[in-house]
Amino acid sequence: MADESTSAFYDDNAATYASRQRTLPVRRLDAFLSLLPPGAAILDLGCGGGQDSAYMLSKGFDVTPTDGSPAIAKQAASLLKRPVAVLRFEDLDEDEAFDGVWAEASLLHVPRASLPDVLERVRGALRPGGTFHATFKAGEAEGHDSLGRYYNYPSAELLSEMLSNGGWHNIVISEGDGTGYDGKPTRWLAVRTQK
Repeated sequence: MADESTSAFYDDNAATYASRQRTLPVRRLDAFLSLLPPGAAILDLGCGGGQDSAYMLSKGFDVTPTDGSPAIAKQAASLLKRPVAVLRFEDLDEDEAFDGVWAEASLLHVPRASLPDVLERVRGALRPGGTFHATFKAGEAEGHDSLGRYYNYPSAELLSEMLSNGGWHNIVISEGDGTGYDGKPTRWLAVRTQK
């Protein structure tokens, strides 16, 4: 299911990508963590360099960091001083194992046609009432960026429809402007919802 040029980009650029200067999404992290019980079990799905996992661990949460790229997972493990599982989204197969799933700028690489299945896998991994966070680059049509990475570029309406149809509750989608790794202006969608 994974797009080969996207996988190749992360494998080939793992050290540079993982160690880049990145502003931690502290407001989103704190909002997400505030909805979870102390010490809650969190799946960091597509953890990248591991900085978000490090923040959540520093707050006392039980974090399971994963990434689909073996090279990126190795970089994150080096930062976190703990194992990082190599897990592709389509292989997620946990049953009510987590109180929260954090997917910051990761599920945006899932092909649109596969997104409902991956969202269902995320839902299955959450305990009842569990919280899910994800961010996406907004758009109208899927495609590749200038670095060859695939993006599903959904609209807020499309995401809302997918989540509603998937049985999610308390769906909140916010929009904001920023940039991505490629440095280009980006319209971001942040999703927070519960099982």
